[in-house]
Amino acid sequence: MTLPAFTLIMIGVLLNAIAQLALKASVKDSGAIELSVSNMLPAASQLMTEPWLWVGLGCYGISVIVWILALSRVDVSIAYPMLSVGYIVNAFAAYALFGEALTPARLLGIGIIILGVTVLARA
Repeated sequence: MTLPAFTLIMIGVLLNAIAQLALKASVKDSGAIELSVSNMLPAASQLMTEPWLWVGLGCYGISVIVWILALSRVDVSIAYPMLSVGYIVNAFAAYALFGEALTPARLLGIGIIILGVTVLARA
């Protein structure tokens, strides 16, 4: 894999990770959203006023464009598993930003992901 292709993949992964964090931030204060017909409009109205929702959706949109550019250079069988790097980024960012747990099992999983991504990147 070339450096420009790897860079595109990582930019896409990071944009996707930022999108996830922004979407989490958009619902942080509301708590769990009740899934019911009567709550659909109030919940949607509240979400539409959250700036983090729009940041997240914007990052997703840009990440799709970057991802298409990456896929034009790299086999999908190599590129797609690289998305797992997003889990690593999000696990540490969620710990720092939202106080989510980083248990030994999660850290072990992150180590396995790093090993797998390293093997794929060199393939």
